[in-house]
Amino acid sequence: MLDTQSLKVLSQALEKLDSGFRNLPEFQAQGGDAEQLAIVLGAVAEKLQDNFPYFHPLYAGQMLKPPHAIARLAYALAMYINPNNHALDGGRATSALEKEAVAEIAAMFGWTEFLGHLCGGGTMANLEALWVAGQIHPGKKILANEQAHYTHKRISSVLQLEFEAVPCDERGKMELSALEIRAKKGDVGTVVATLGTTATGSVDPLVGILELGKRYGFRVHVDTAYGGYFVLASNLAGSAKQAFENAHRADSIVVDPHKHGLQPYGCGCVLFRDPAVGKLYKHESPYTYFSSVELHLGEISLECSRPGAAAAALWATQKLLPLVRNGEFAKGLEAGREAALQLYGRLLKDSRFEPAFEPELDIVVFLPREESREKTSIRSRNIFAAAARRDLHLAVAELPVRFWNNAAFANPSSTETVTCLRSVLMKPEHLEWLEPIWDRLLKADNETSSALA
Repeated sequence: MLDTQSLKVLSQALEKLDSGFRNLPEFQAQGGDAEQLAIVLGAVAEKLQDNFPYFHPLYAGQMLKPPHAIARLAYALAMYINPNNHALDGGRATSALEKEAVAEIAAMFGWTEFLGHLCGGGTMANLEALWVAGQIHPGKKILANEQAHYTHKRISSVLQLEFEAVPCDERGKMELSALEIRAKKGDVGTVVATLGTTATGSVDPLVGILELGKRYGFRVHVDTAYGGYFVLASNLAGSAKQAFENAHRADSIVVDPHKHGLQPYGCGCVLFRDPAVGKLYKHESPYTYFSSVELHLGEISLECSRPGAAAAALWATQKLLPLVRNGEFAKGLEAGREAALQLYGRLLKDSRFEPAFEPELDIVVFLPREESREKTSIRSRNIFAAAARRDLHLAVAELPVRFWNNAAFANPSSTETVTCLRSVLMKPEHLEWLEPIWDRLLKADNETSSALA
């Protein structure tokens, strides 16, 4: 099932790459004995079998999407040179590729004037955004949805900025009324709007947050590490569609190409609407910048050494699959969302399950119907294990009881949670594999129901 045919393409590309350096005196690189390489690599392959099949459509658990073949090949090709995109001295070609690829991501949100670059992932990208926010509003608080990624609280602690969580509603979205109460105190510097929460894929009401930002003078940072590429999808609805249409109004945006962007880990991207924030990064280095008067990516990033191979992979992917509406890449996102809507519809009609709410992106959260919260949590974990025995891999999550309108959870407290099942249908193939997924889910439910009886 793993792609091996594309290795022929890599071999051809390597010959072309090598031809560009044939003017150099020949030398023998230290590569090791081929037989010993094969033995060790074979051992690695055997150990890597101890993984879930993240690449297969029956893996529908966590946010794990296989890199596109072109991304794997371009990354491997670049690794023969191993460029470093901190400075032009270490990554001249791949720095140019990074600037072009990042400009294409910014263009998704309608930005032509901006400051941005790639980084190790969403955590580092959000750290940079909140670092800039702290420089602009020193001593002021960072606010985010209580369902936002936990990284924001940790990052704020690292930056020595106070953090507060804003309550969410029954659909996992930030409550605007609660946000306004906090903003009225005048000590809020930045509000993080999450467009696609990790647990449920919920989309914060960005338009309302932006309006409050204008009224109370706080910055708005959009963390759409997971959901960002859905700005290209044509099958979003309601407030989610409205939020993505207004993402360009934010002060900063984070999106992770290593999630929906078909890239290997780690590849995150941070964007700032105002290029003038670049002055905050200014520093002097006596040894890094000496061969060019052009802008070095290291002069606008907190990270120093960064893999140029990641930029090569992203650039190649976006050349093969342009970031445009109605294109092949966008249709892949739409297929995943359609799969989530169809799974939600099946769960809604089946008396054995109860979904939390209609998915806004491609994540479905649901639980088995039981007579108590405790029994529901046990059944969820049992179904998770029984499904895995049938090669269907879901995820479990601990979420607020108030996400469900379930008679068994009467009068829940705001902090009461239940263990539920979560399915991330982010692969385009999930749509055509919905029937096998559903069949295995029902069999897992039957098995656990019989065992409980």
